[in-house]
Amino acid sequence: MVSSRLLSSQGKDRTSKTIQGQFLFPVNPPDVVSSEQVELDFSDVFGPPPIQPSNNGNGGDTNELVYDDPEVIHNRSHSLVGPSVCVSQSLRLSGLTIHENEDRLELVEGVVNVTVKDEDLSGDDSVSENCHNLSTNQSVGLEDFEVLKVVGQGAFGKVYQVRKRGSSEVYAMKVMRKDKIMEKNHAEYMKAERDILTKIDHPFIVPLRYSFQTKYRLYLVLDFVNGGHLFFQLYHHGLFREELARIYTAEIISAVSHLHANGIMHRDLKPENILLDAEGHAMLTDFGLAKELEKNGRSNSMCGTVEYMSPEIILGKGHDKAADWWSVGILLFEMLTGKPPFIGGNRDKIQQKIVKDKMKLPAFLTSEAHSLLKGLLQKEPSKRLGSGTNGSDEVKSHKWFKSINWKKLEARAVLPSFRPEIDGDHCIANFDKHFTEMPLSDSPVSSPKITENLFLGFTYVRPASDFLRRNSPLCQDGFDS
Repeated sequence: MVSSRLLSSQGKDRTSKTIQGQFLFPVNPPDVVSSEQVELDFSDVFGPPPIQPSNNGNGGDTNELVYDDPEVIHNRSHSLVGPSVCVSQSLRLSGLTIHENEDRLELVEGVVNVTVKDEDLSGDDSVSENCHNLSTNQSVGLEDFEVLKVVGQGAFGKVYQVRKRGSSEVYAMKVMRKDKIMEKNHAEYMKAERDILTKIDHPFIVPLRYSFQTKYRLYLVLDFVNGGHLFFQLYHHGLFREELARIYTAEIISAVSHLHANGIMHRDLKPENILLDAEGHAMLTDFGLAKELEKNGRSNSMCGTVEYMSPEIILGKGHDKAADWWSVGILLFEMLTGKPPFIGGNRDKIQQKIVKDKMKLPAFLTSEAHSLLKGLLQKEPSKRLGSGTNGSDEVKSHKWFKSINWKKLEARAVLPSFRPEIDGDHCIANFDKHFTEMPLSDSPVSSPKITENLFLGFTYVRPASDFLRRNSPLCQDGFDS
C-alpha cells in the first residue's frame, strides 16, 4: 500500500519528543496488512467499467442535472513522498530559466531576457487569449521564473520548485503537456482545475498564484508548501492520537465545507493531496478531478482514488457532494488506525469490499470517534453525515469536535502540536529523492493535434489583495473562549 521509498531510516533519527507525544507506536497495529501482501498497480488507470448497480438502486430525481466526464481512477501512493536530506539547494541552482522549444523544456543558465510569453508567440500555432483577470501591467511567463528542483511528477508532466525572478518568492510550478491531456480527453478537467482555483480563497487550500500557457504546455504556479504530505508522518511514525487527528480533520472539513458552499466537490480527497505547511497546518491541494455543480446537480463520472471512492461512485449511480464526506471518513479512519477500512486485493476486490463489506471499528477508539466514523461512512449517501439540510454544519457540530473553536481554527489561530522539520522556504527535505534528483529538463513533446486552442482564457494572475491578506490574521477579534 505504501511505496518502499517511505521506509527511510532518516526519519527515525529525526523523531523528536514532540512527535513521540503525538503519535502512537504499536508493534503490530491492529489488522494491518503488509504492503507485500497487497496487490497494487501503481499506474494511473483510465476508464475501468463500474460495478453494476443492484436492481433496487434509486434512479434519482428526474429534475437533477447530470454531468458526464471522462472516467479517471487513480491508485494509492502514485505521488506519495518521503524524506531526503534537509538542505537548501537554491544557491547552486540559481540562474536557471525554463526555455521551451518544439522538442522539450530546457533549463538555460544565466539567461535573463528570454521572450516566450504566450502573447509573444506568432504564426498559425500561436497562443492568444483575452483574459479579464489581467491588467495592462500584470502578465507572467516562463522567463519570470528560475527553476530549483523537480519535486513531483504526474500523468501529464512534472512539478518544479521555482523562484520568481527579482524576488525571494518560492513557488511550485505544475507543468502539463497539452498533447498528453488531449490523448486522455482531459481538457475539461484541466480547465476546470484552473477555473476552480481562481475562485477559491481559504486558509487550508493551497492557492493558485499564476497560470499561463505556451504552444505545447499549460502552467499552474501555486504556493510551495514544503512540509510534505500529511500521511508521511503517519506511515513513518505511527498512528495519530485523537487530539492531533481532530485538528487535522477539522482543517480538512473546513476546506471541504468552503468548496461545497461554492458549489464545488473535490472528488479526490486522499493523503497524497494533503500537505503540511511550515506551521503544521493541513493544506488541501490538487483539484484535477474537482467539479462545479449546479444546485441538485449530480455527476455520473467514474473518478477518484480506489480506496477513497464512495459506494455510489463505484456503482455508477451518480454522485454529489456526499462523496466527499465519505472520503473525509476514510481519511479519518486511516489517521486513527493506520490504514483505510477497505483494502487488500486488486482494484475490483477493493471496490466490492467498499460496496458490500461492513466497516470494523477498533475498540481502542473513543465512542465519539466511532459515532463520527459511522456517520461519515454510511453507504447510503442520503443518510451520510453532511448530506442533510444543514450540510457541513452537521459534521462540524458532531460531539467529536466539541473542543474545536471553528472561528479560531479558520483564522489559523489553533496550531497543531506537530510541526514538520523545515530548513527555510527552499528546503526540499520532505520530498522524495526520486523526484529531487531528476534531471531538470522535461521530456520531448509533440504538438497537439487540434485546429483550435481549447485553453483560451487560461492565463491568470492572483489579485494583490490576496497576497496581502495571506499574512494578516483573520478574525482577530470576537473569538469565543
